[in-house]
Amino acid sequence: MSMYGRDPWGGPLEINAADSATDDDRSRNLQDLDRAALSRPLDETQQSWLLGPSEQKKKKKYVDLGCIIVSRKIFVWTVGTLVVSAVLAGLITLIVKTVPRHHHGKPPPDNYTLALHKALMFFNAQRSGKLPKHNNVSWRGNSCLRDGKSDPGTTMKDLVGGYYDAGDAIKFNFPASFAMTMLSWSVIEYSAKYEAAGELNHVKEIIKWGTDYLLKTFNNSADTIDNIAAQVGVGDTSGGSTTPNDHYCWMRPEDIDYPRPVYECHSCSDLAAEMAAALAAASIVFKDNKAYSQKLVHGARTVFQFARDQRGRYSAGGSDPALFYNSSSYWDEFVWGGAWLYYATGNSSYLQLATHPKLAKHAGAFWGGPDYGVLSWDNKLAGAQVLLSRLRLFLSPGYPYEEILRTFHNQTSIVMCSFLPVFTSFNRTKGGLIQLNHGRPQPLQYVVNAAFLAALYSDYLDAADTPGWYCGPNFYSTDILREFAKTQMDYILGKNPRKMSFVVGFGNHYPKHVHHRGASIPKNKIRYNCKGGWKWRDSKKPNPNTLVGAMVAGPDKHDGFHDVRTNYNYTEPTLAGNAGLVAALVALSGDKSTGIDKNTIFSAVPPMFPTPPPPPAPWKP
Repeated sequence: MSMYGRDPWGGPLEINAADSATDDDRSRNLQDLDRAALSRPLDETQQSWLLGPSEQKKKKKYVDLGCIIVSRKIFVWTVGTLVVSAVLAGLITLIVKTVPRHHHGKPPPDNYTLALHKALMFFNAQRSGKLPKHNNVSWRGNSCLRDGKSDPGTTMKDLVGGYYDAGDAIKFNFPASFAMTMLSWSVIEYSAKYEAAGELNHVKEIIKWGTDYLLKTFNNSADTIDNIAAQVGVGDTSGGSTTPNDHYCWMRPEDIDYPRPVYECHSCSDLAAEMAAALAAASIVFKDNKAYSQKLVHGARTVFQFARDQRGRYSAGGSDPALFYNSSSYWDEFVWGGAWLYYATGNSSYLQLATHPKLAKHAGAFWGGPDYGVLSWDNKLAGAQVLLSRLRLFLSPGYPYEEILRTFHNQTSIVMCSFLPVFTSFNRTKGGLIQLNHGRPQPLQYVVNAAFLAALYSDYLDAADTPGWYCGPNFYSTDILREFAKTQMDYILGKNPRKMSFVVGFGNHYPKHVHHRGASIPKNKIRYNCKGGWKWRDSKKPNPNTLVGAMVAGPDKHDGFHDVRTNYNYTEPTLAGNAGLVAALVALSGDKSTGIDKNTIFSAVPPMFPTPPPPPAPWKP
């Protein structure tokens, strides 16, 4: 192979010994060339080639920074960039600090929050007595200001206030107390969500309106009592009775002129224990108002003692309450009331009672039955079991409570399983509504309570870092419980075959003929007497007043619904039903990450275990 390559410029590329001259030789040759060049005189043009413009010193190409030598060009660029950056940063800071900020608006509220605002307004419309200034229901006014005084036979002379139960003007203290307990429970668990919705003060006012009235129904300053006012007004129209009363007459509460008898009871364990639950739960809601909270606790202790001493059902013997809110037993109220009093006082005697195996057995904690696991104004067992499972999940008190608490916890798991579509404990309508009352009328009050318990229990498990629970061998995640609650509430808010909302004022299509005296009679300065209002009851026209937030009784087992004022099985709302609605809505509202308030409910509960002894004094020789 040839040692010659091609030079791109035309000559041979030859590698030879001459090319490997030393650097010294090269530099000597260059010096010789320079001397030779300088020995000839240069003309001006040649000088300009060599020297550049005359009398101008050439700029240095490098800058010596002491520790490093850098290119002048790079140095200038770097310094320039730093100066410009500093100026820009200053300008940006100035702009940010001086220009008014436009916050990104919050995301629009979800349907549960929107419905919550409405659902709370129902309670404003149900208020009896002298209304507060900002009641915000234009068609309501002061009513029944002589309750108690007008009945000469009653011990309690001032029974003004409280809430009308439903479409009538009767004050039933049994379901009303349950409603206040449910509202208080929802506030204790979800006060941050109420606050986020801007409804915390409103819901607390609603509870206080109820508890202020409950405190009037017995001698709340005494330590022991022997009677309670259980009901104001009567509704019995059996046997064709034409005596004017709250069911025979159709009048605005503001216009009532017929007598309103007071029903008192001397042995009413169910009512008294439910009232104790309501007052105890509310005492936790108002714990920052020390005087009022203590008044509520004292009242709760007093009525609970009365419930335990004078055993009996408040609705025994075919009394007026038995026609409308007949209580099946008082054992569930003992467990429920005992649990709430324990949380409100920290007194372990209440916990011992609430976890007594015999009491649990009487309350039906260990057997099924068709209505097992259904929370309602009549049966609080399912609620009490969830409430006491909370104690086990977060405080784990151990012996002697552990065994029964574990049983309650297991029973709660079974109840939660029964809500899932894969189990057949309860049928569902074609539209997906769970039939907790097995196809009987007025289903929605039971559905909202179940939705609340499911959402709440799922939040308990999340807060206890438990991903789910077992139904037999199968594990279900907490999301499935929440999904159950959402599908049921979505049905109520309009996602159903009829595409109608069962909450008045929510959505575009909702009941317009609600079974409700005040809403069905116009506020037109005409006072309609007892029978004069019948024409409004029987009218085919929509109600002149919108009963905002009222959840009606609900559809039948075929998803059918008749928007007819005279059929209360479809169109009548109730206090207890709406309390469950509010509780379920707040549990599902807003951001799931908000979760429950783990500690407030335990604020009166002392440490479960004795505090360790102090360390010994330092040893001295």
